[in-house]
Amino acid sequence: MSLVEATLARIPQPYRDMAFRHRELLKFAMVGGSTWVIDTAVFLILKGTVLAEKPLTAKIIAVLVATIVSYVLNREWSFRTRGGRERHHEALLFFLISGIGVAVYSAPLAASRYLFHLQVPEVSLLTQEVADFVSGQILGTLVGMAFRWWAFRRFVFPEKDVRRQVAEQV
Repeated sequence: MSLVEATLARIPQPYRDMAFRHRELLKFAMVGGSTWVIDTAVFLILKGTVLAEKPLTAKIIAVLVATIVSYVLNREWSFRTRGGRERHHEALLFFLISGIGVAVYSAPLAASRYLFHLQVPEVSLLTQEVADFVSGQILGTLVGMAFRWWAFRRFVFPEKDVRRQVAEQV
């Protein structure tokens, strides 16, 4: 019994059936949560050290690192039964959509800093840091994940049940 199946077996009904029906989304969310931690750690480390004056650059690098991890985890776990494309085409589409996702993820941070001017000296350092975190790590992540969920299922992994089959047990 896999970890997912064991976890699903512990969920009370009727939530178990709902979780089982949406297990692909739950796996995607778990991968997203893991890559969010990677993204956040890289962003904060870069922003606190070598890219202190360039938070947007720090964010873009952090998202790119998290995206590489995301491809491996999504392909091999979240969407492991989906596919329909040759692997190199699938990878190209994944990274193309993720590239667009970088712009989607980064837009709230860019708006916070450069449209609303939530940066020193217009605001305090604390306000700047809170605004960067909320816009870059929370709003950007939510908007970016919604876009990527839709685009991955539509373009990268378009066909169901074409790869390795998984026994469906609850």
